[in-house]
Amino acid sequence: MHDDHERIGFEEDAAVVVRDGRVEAVTSAAEAAGRAARERIDARGQVAMPGLVNCHTHAPMVALRGVAEDLPTEEWFNDVVWPIESNLTGKDVELGARLACAEMIRAGVTCFADHYFAMDAVAAVVDACGMRAHLGEAFFSSQGPQGREKSLEFALRHRGGAGGRITTTLAPHAPYTVDDADLAATAALALEHGLPVHIHASENRDQADTSLARHGRTPIDVLAATGLLDTDLLIAHGTGILDRDLPVLERATGRIAVASAPRGYLKFAWPDTTPVRALYDIGVPVGLATDGAASNNSLDVWESMALTALVQKSTQGDPRWLTSRQALHHATVQSARAVGLGEELGRIAPGRRADIILVDLTGPHTQPVHDLAATLVHSARSADVRTTIVDGRILMRDRELLTLDVPAVVRELGERLPALLDRSHGRRIQQYDA
Repeated sequence: MHDDHERIGFEEDAAVVVRDGRVEAVTSAAEAAGRAARERIDARGQVAMPGLVNCHTHAPMVALRGVAEDLPTEEWFNDVVWPIESNLTGKDVELGARLACAEMIRAGVTCFADHYFAMDAVAAVVDACGMRAHLGEAFFSSQGPQGREKSLEFALRHRGGAGGRITTTLAPHAPYTVDDADLAATAALALEHGLPVHIHASENRDQADTSLARHGRTPIDVLAATGLLDTDLLIAHGTGILDRDLPVLERATGRIAVASAPRGYLKFAWPDTTPVRALYDIGVPVGLATDGAASNNSLDVWESMALTALVQKSTQGDPRWLTSRQALHHATVQSARAVGLGEELGRIAPGRRADIILVDLTGPHTQPVHDLAATLVHSARSADVRTTIVDGRILMRDRELLTLDVPAVVRELGERLPALLDRSHGRRIQQYDA
C-alpha cells in the first residue's frame, strides 16, 4: 500500500481479486476464500507487490552483454558499440528483445521503457510475450529528417498496441547527437500529437561541462530552449544535472521525470550520480532503470533499487536518505509516473492494472523479517520472484516462463553473433564527442 508521501504499508493475510485485467479488490484471505474464482494462486509465505518498471533500457542490447568491458564512455561507444550496431538487423533486434523480456519477466519487471532501433520488432515481441512497454524509435540528426519522421510514424502506429499494453514516445537520442532544429521539431510534434518524449540528457558531468564550454549552456538549457521541457519528458540518467539546472526544471510546464540506472555510472567511473534528493525537492519523480545490458550487464531492477538507496546514502553522507521505503516508492509509484502510467500502475489498489509480482521471502537470506521494506530492498533478489502477472495474465508461474522459449532464442541468437559482432568494416552509426 502506498501514499504520496512515500509511506508504504503492508497487509498480512491479504488477497488480491483480479477481474478483466484490473484489481477489483484488496481484501482478506478469509473473505476471498468465499468468492467464486476461475483461478486461485496460493501465495502463502510470499509478498504481493506492484510489478517493477524499468524506466530506461535498450532491451535488444542484451545481445551485446559483455562485449565492451572496462572502457571509458567514448571508447565504449566509438570503438565497440556503435560499430557493432551498424550491423543490426530486425532479426537481431527481435531475438535480443525476446531474451531481454524473458530476463525481465523472471526479475519481476512487468513494464519497460525502451529506446532503440527497429522498434517494430520490439513491439511485436511485447505483443507476443504479454509484457507492458513504453516504446520509442531512437534517431540521430545524422539520419536527416527521415529519422525524426520514422520515430513519429512508429509512435503513431503502435500507440495503444498489444491490447493497450504498449504506449509510445518520440525518442531523439540526445542533445549531442540531435541538433536544436530537430529537437524543436520533436517538441512541436509531441505537443501536436499528444506524445511524450524520451531522451538522454546530461548523462554525465563531462557532457554538461562540454556543452557549457562549446555553447555556453547546459544540456538542460538546450531542452528548455527547444521546447522539450514543455512536453511530457523522460530524461535518461541526468547525473550531469547541475545546481543551475534545477530552477530550469522546476519552471518546466511539461511533466518531467528522470530515469536513474546507478550500476552503469559506477561501472563507467562517472564522478556523480542522479541527484535524486535535489530532484525530489523540486517535485521531479525519479524512476529506476537498468540502461542496456551492454553497459549494465543485467536488466535487474532489484539491483538498481538497492544501489540507488546505497549510492544516495554515500553521496549525501546521510544514512537516513534513501530509506528502504523511499527506494520502494521509486521502484513502483515514481517509476510508473516516469513512464506516464502513474494512474494505472505502481500500486495494488482497486481500478489499477493487475500488474503484480509474488516474491518468496521464505529463503534463508530473507529470514527473519524484522523490517519488510528493508528485506525487500536489501535482502531479496530478483530470483525470489516466483510469479509475474501482467494485465491479469500469468507470464511466469513458480519460476517457469509461460510465454517465451529461452533455449530457442539463445540458440538462434548464437548463430547470428559472428555477423553481428564483426567490426572489420570500419563503420559506426555515430561518433561520440560530448
